[in-house]
Amino acid sequence: MAKSRLQPSYTTPLGKAYLGDALDVLGSLRGDSVSLVMTSPPFALRRKKAYGNVEASEYVEWFMPFAREIHRVLRPDGSFVMDLGGAWNRGSGTRSLFPYHLIIKLCETFHLAQDFYWFNPSRLPTPAEWVTIRRTRVKDAVNTLWWLSKSPEPQADNRRVLKPYSRSMKRLLRDGYEPAIRPSQHEIGPHFQKDNGGAIPPNLLTVPNTRSQEDYIFKCRAAGLPIHPARYPPEIPDFFIRLLTLPGNLVVDPFAGSNVTGQAAEAQQRRWLSIEIDPHYVAGSRFRFDKATMVA
Repeated sequence: MAKSRLQPSYTTPLGKAYLGDALDVLGSLRGDSVSLVMTSPPFALRRKKAYGNVEASEYVEWFMPFAREIHRVLRPDGSFVMDLGGAWNRGSGTRSLFPYHLIIKLCETFHLAQDFYWFNPSRLPTPAEWVTIRRTRVKDAVNTLWWLSKSPEPQADNRRVLKPYSRSMKRLLRDGYEPAIRPSQHEIGPHFQKDNGGAIPPNLLTVPNTRSQEDYIFKCRAAGLPIHPARYPPEIPDFFIRLLTLPGNLVVDPFAGSNVTGQAAEAQQRRWLSIEIDPHYVAGSRFRFDKATMVA
């Protein structure tokens, strides 16, 4: 994993958690060694958060040094997936364009493999001023998940993320159908009757973020440690880890927070490395793993 002048805060059978600046730890990794960088960096929110966040006007310049290191450490067939929430312009009900400025800048180096969208149906109605008071906007409930790659042909296989067939598809597979042309002029031929083990998922991931009864939260409270306020649900990294990596591949999260990515990677038998700059969040992230398997 690392060239190793840095020492991890803790390890598991498959992973290492580092306390430190992401640029320092990424800089200690060998080039072309990482299969997937999966992360949710600090968002450019109007309100300052405990974990630190950057102004939208400064975001592209702030992020690019990390992007260069991520590109260097990725394998030629590696991927970089970033969960990036949008931002609202200060004092206005209009959106900041910083995510689009960032992705255009990143695509000077990376390839845009696909854009995904995470719909969180449990999200609170924000921005409150325009959604619940003025009533001139609707609830903002979707984050963009940008899938970038180092080459035009990254390692990926959608058969690893198939969804169960719907009842109507199961009935079609059982009873058959007559090949036909749809109004859209797409031909529904006999190959649609083949059972491929499941349906190919869309690039819209519907995952509620409502986990308030998990061990991580209970154990942080008992230890007097802060609970990271911006945790994505494990279903998000789990999906991309299965889609874009194989068992034994290395997954890195440079803005790990409470280390949901490492937990998902360990569960899928992938090696992982997490980086987090806040010592309290690193300490709390230990609770995501079986204490018997960890080494300080």
